[in-house]
Amino acid sequence: MADWGLIAIRFALYADLMLLVGLAAFPIHALRVGERAEGQILSLTKILIFLAIFGVFLSLVGLLALIAAMTGTSIFGIDWETSRSIIFETSIGTAWLVRMVALVTAFLAVVALAETNGRRLIIVAVAGAVALSSLVWTSHAGATEGAVGSMHKASDIAHMLASAIWLGGIAAFVTMLRGPFDRLNGEHLAVAHRALDSFSLTGTICVAVIILTGLINGQILVGFSNIGSLSEGTYGRLFLLKLAFVSLMLVLAAKNRWRLTPDLGLALSDGREAKAVIALRVGLLMEASAAAIVLGLAAWLGTLEPAGNL
Repeated sequence: MADWGLIAIRFALYADLMLLVGLAAFPIHALRVGERAEGQILSLTKILIFLAIFGVFLSLVGLLALIAAMTGTSIFGIDWETSRSIIFETSIGTAWLVRMVALVTAFLAVVALAETNGRRLIIVAVAGAVALSSLVWTSHAGATEGAVGSMHKASDIAHMLASAIWLGGIAAFVTMLRGPFDRLNGEHLAVAHRALDSFSLTGTICVAVIILTGLINGQILVGFSNIGSLSEGTYGRLFLLKLAFVSLMLVLAAKNRWRLTPDLGLALSDGREAKAVIALRVGLLMEASAAAIVLGLAAWLGTLEPAGNL
């Protein structure tokens, strides 16, 4: 029977840390230096503060839930000695400590450094990347040993970071285009269009990394020789469903990039922006919805025994 509480915590933690990384990195790779000032195109300070604090909370709750599952007790029945041993004497505990330090560092960077300090976003993005990478030690990759285990961990980290940049881009564009249309002036939409256009290279690289690392992880966890029998078990069916929604994300991303983004560019030249913006909003929200389902399935898969041999 699925542990829905643990799945929900894993999903929320994945989403939180990926957004922390992706949103902090977005202005660095998608906006020009003069466009990165807080509030000019994007207002990220409050969002980043929330994501860092919520990440600390989720990490704490997640650790308690994990200890409870490992010891066969409830969260309220956990004793300090057991918790201390897991935190300070296991790789899972070390990863958790690293994550907490990284999230506190991200929080302090947002609140202590000036909004105009270019290093602020870099520190948050790097600290967020460290926090996100630490989740590998509570996944299937963390249980894989030897040289294969090292490759699995590296592949999983690259997979999550590429996904974070992609998801952060979606979230950033949704944020840039939200709200009443009369608040989106021509200059704002022009910057959004240019950022969408320039994000295509970053997005393409992310997709390539996601596909490559997905193949590596799939071979380690499932094995290509077991593809034909995937539909026979819960893990395999969820794995196939995840692949289907990733494929849907790729189709939606291609539509947003090659159809809706050029349509916005044409609309900006003839003053018919409203229809193009609405279509792009819908496309981005559909892509974001598919991404949320993929993250939910990934969180669920992380609680199940893989279909192949580890």
